[in-house]
Amino acid sequence: MATRKRPRLSSSKDSPVSSKAKQPDMDQKDKLLSEFTWNLVAINVYLEDIRRIWASALGVSGPQWLILMAISDLDTGAGISVGQVSTKIHASSTFVAMQSKSLENSGFLARAVSPNDARVVLMSLTEKSRTEIAKLSLLRTNLRDNIFADMTDRTLKEMTETMTLMRRRIEKAALQLDLDNARI
Repeated sequence: MATRKRPRLSSSKDSPVSSKAKQPDMDQKDKLLSEFTWNLVAINVYLEDIRRIWASALGVSGPQWLILMAISDLDTGAGISVGQVSTKIHASSTFVAMQSKSLENSGFLARAVSPNDARVVLMSLTEKSRTEIAKLSLLRTNLRDNIFADMTDRTLKEMTETMTLMRRRIEKAALQLDLDNARI
């Protein structure tokens, strides 16, 4: 497919952008955005596969694994609320509450009413879940080290900041699309 020439709107003398700082062709930008998007899709698929494997090793579902990991990351010793976990894993609090009951019945999770607010349920990992997760620790560390092997701390920080910005923008876009779709 031949590339179309873009019409010239002004002379280089009138342009605030120097002729040396050439803007990427829109077709090229579209290709880069498409490749970026498909890379995100592929990363999501691979992360789902990894999550499924870790979950299977513990005998829980993928979403239950995410709940356990969120609690592990967020809990500083006093327990973590259903709301905080649901925000972390981007799931409804009803779903997290239902799954946490199942995890409690399996012995992976302890649930207690908050001493500060009887409406809040605080969750924490049990000794069983800490032990089972610890058994996977070396494998998880090796996997993480392989994935991020060539990244410096600076690169990882910059990439994390960029991905956080992208996540926020995509979240806003999804909300806007949902609102726009509701109007149709």
